[in-house]
Amino acid sequence: MPTISLPRPGRPNVLIDADQGEDILSLDPATIERLYKAHGAIVFRGFGVDAGAFRRFAWQFCSTAVFNESPGRQPIEPDQNIYTVDGGVREFSLHPELSREPWKPDIAFFCCLSAPSRGGETTLCDGVELVQALPDTVREGLAWRRLLYIKPTWPELLDYWLGTPDPSDAELVSRVGQGCPYSFHRVHDEVVRVFSRPALHRPMFVDAPAFGNFLLFARFNNGVPDFPVLDDGHPVPEAWLQAIKATGDRLKVPVRWEPGDAVMLDNTRFMHGRNAIIDPGERLIATFFGYVKFAIPDADEPDDAPWRRPGFAPPLPPQIAARLA
Repeated sequence: MPTISLPRPGRPNVLIDADQGEDILSLDPATIERLYKAHGAIVFRGFGVDAGAFRRFAWQFCSTAVFNESPGRQPIEPDQNIYTVDGGVREFSLHPELSREPWKPDIAFFCCLSAPSRGGETTLCDGVELVQALPDTVREGLAWRRLLYIKPTWPELLDYWLGTPDPSDAELVSRVGQGCPYSFHRVHDEVVRVFSRPALHRPMFVDAPAFGNFLLFARFNNGVPDFPVLDDGHPVPEAWLQAIKATGDRLKVPVRWEPGDAVMLDNTRFMHGRNAIIDPGERLIATFFGYVKFAIPDADEPDDAPWRRPGFAPPLPPQIAARLA
C-alpha cells in the first residue's frame, strides 16, 4: 500500500510514496480524484513511471486533451498530446498552463523520465494561498477587476470562428457563433480578438478566490507589461505585479525531480514554474494537459465549449504553423 502524506506548511501538495515495486496504475482512481479535488496538487514518488504508464494514468481522469503550441516542446507521443516541456534553460515564472488562451486546461500532468542532478526543479504555488498572502491593497485592488486578453487575428483564424476570412464590421458581431470565446474588434484596420477572465477567479473545486493567469509569465519572462490588461484597458500597475511576484516567490516550493516521479496539478488552482536548468541534457520531463471527466466548467466558458470536445484544433498563428511544418 502506498503512503499518503497530506499537505503541510511548506509543502502545498499531497505526497504519495509507492510501496516497493508498486505500479501507479494500481492506485484507486476514486481516491486520487478525491485527493485532487480537496488539495489540487499530488506528487507521486517511487512508482517508476515511464511514458506509457504516464499516458494511461493521465487518460484515466481526462475526457479530452489539448495541444500546447508553446515553442521548444518535443514530441514523445504526439498522437496522445504528450510532449516534453519547453527546451530552454532559463527560470520560468509562475503560471497556469495555457492561461493566455480561453481554453486553459483543467489539469496538468508532468512526469520525470530523466532527472537533473541539480537545478531544474519544477516549482508549485497554490493560487488560493497566494491571494490570502497578498498585501491588502493589491488583493482589494484585484478583487472585482477583470483581465482583458487582446490578441491579433489572421485570415484562417477569422474563417474558423466567423466563417469568413475577411469579415465586415457587421459580421464581426453577427457571425460570432455559439461556443466562440472571443469578441472581435477592428482597430486601425486590424481585427483583434478579446477574451476576459476575472483577475481573481474561483477554482473548479474550491470556493475561495485564487490568482492564476498569464500576468507573471508575460511580465517577468516575456517582458510584456500590458498583456493582459485591466478591464479599463490600462496595464496592471507595476507595483501590484512586483508584489504578486514577491508573494509567489516566497510561497512557491520546488519539486526536486527523481526518475519516475509524476505530478498532477489542478490547473484552475495551482500555478507552476521552474528553476533554471543547469544541464539540459540531464532533464527530460513529459507533459499532458487535459480536461477532466468530472469537470465543473467555469461560468466564463461558453456552453458546450468546443475545447471540451475531441478534435478541437483552431488554426495556429502563421509563424507557429510554419515552425511546426
